[in-house]
Amino acid sequence: MHYEPIQRRKLYQDVVERLTARIRAGEIAPGEQLPSERELMEQYVVGRPAVREALQVLERSGIVEISHGERAKVIVPTASHLMEQIAGGAKHMLNAQPGMLEHLKDARVFLETALARMAAEKASADDIRKLRACVDDYRAAVSDHQKLMDCDMAIHCQIAAMSGNPIYPAVVEAIFRWASEYYRSMVRKPGRENVSLSEHEEICKAIEAHDPARAEHAMRVHLTRANDLYRVNGKAQS
Repeated sequence: MHYEPIQRRKLYQDVVERLTARIRAGEIAPGEQLPSERELMEQYVVGRPAVREALQVLERSGIVEISHGERAKVIVPTASHLMEQIAGGAKHMLNAQPGMLEHLKDARVFLETALARMAAEKASADDIRKLRACVDDYRAAVSDHQKLMDCDMAIHCQIAAMSGNPIYPAVVEAIFRWASEYYRSMVRKPGRENVSLSEHEEICKAIEAHDPARAEHAMRVHLTRANDLYRVNGKAQS
């Protein structure tokens, strides 16, 4: 019979476990600072390297924030923070496995068409005013490609925000940023920004009219055209 050897835990792992337990128990609340490195060394009877490595692990996990010259602080948890933590891995996945981009695009169509429908059902006058402002910003930025990208994302995030669920705009923004390299090659083609503008205007009008079916269709047309352009650009570059 084969037995697996017992793995010896490292000191910093114990520090991570104990600090995480204290944070989850509310002993150290979001926004509050952790004890100093020296205090942690005394509390857990470990050296400075173990404490520092533990804090770095907690920072990479998105649990604490470390600023030079200050004690580590527990992060106030948000959906955006969660998305930021997985951004690096997501981009690596898209680069290492090209087929994943197609899956990501399909997921985006599924999510954002549903969000457009929801926005048409739930949008308040203030929501529509904010969406109109985003579309106006896009129109004013048609000659500035980098700013245009930001305005494009702002439109889609505002539509997602109309759901009232903070997770949706965080996910929409994350997907947009993960695929940003593919967006740039598409947006820089002359004339496409005006087509995209007209599509955004149609989505906005449908939401303003509180017409869920029209809003869903307009979003699907917009994203499907974008996906088709991705495929054309990909073939041209390969």
